[in-house]
Amino acid sequence: MILLDIEGTTTPIAFVTQVLYPYARTHLRSYLDGHRDSPEFLALLAAFRREHAADEAAGEPVPPWADETADARPSLRAYAAWLMDRDRKSPALKELQGEIWETGYQRGELAGQVYEDVPRAFQRWRSEGVRLGIFSSGAVLAQRCLFRGSTAGDLSSFVDWYFDTHTGPKQDPESYRRIAAEVGEVPPQVLFVSDVVPELDAARAAGLATILIVRPGNLPQPQHDHRVVQSFDEITAT
Repeated sequence: MILLDIEGTTTPIAFVTQVLYPYARTHLRSYLDGHRDSPEFLALLAAFRREHAADEAAGEPVPPWADETADARPSLRAYAAWLMDRDRKSPALKELQGEIWETGYQRGELAGQVYEDVPRAFQRWRSEGVRLGIFSSGAVLAQRCLFRGSTAGDLSSFVDWYFDTHTGPKQDPESYRRIAAEVGEVPPQVLFVSDVVPELDAARAAGLATILIVRPGNLPQPQHDHRVVQSFDEITAT
């Protein structure tokens, strides 16, 4: 099995930071206004309240939250903006962003950018009998939307599993053990490809094989001894 990161691995970092994140900020108010009575909004509201309470208890300088009798949307917007400003890997925020992006993909306002070698590699790995998984800090919904509505067409049929931070942090070896167990593989039979060395270190600590991919615009990484490639064309099933 091959397990892939998204940002900086299948998809340019700039697409996430310069297209997806601003889109979520711009459409946050309209999304909340349009879904204020939906079950999805109420579930998200409860998740944001729990995270806000935890941050407040930890002494974080979070914006205030209105009392239970007030309209919670302004509080949610302020807290969501606070989380985005800090690039926090908040599960509630990731779910909310995924739902906003889903609307953008459906309207044709977003198209998931992937590197030119991605569809070619997905097809080749499928022909070689390789099963493919995605592990990203973005919500599973956001991952599905990106590959279903990619600039290279619908790539979702090539992906067998999606994992997000509900599985666990990406720098925690236990997250990778959970993934290997869920897909029914012993860890050495899973290859994890990412552009972030601490994630690869965690995966290797769990027994996975690892590869660092270096893409244009990716952030410099600390010293390491992981195998390095610059394209999926260099990654085979053997």
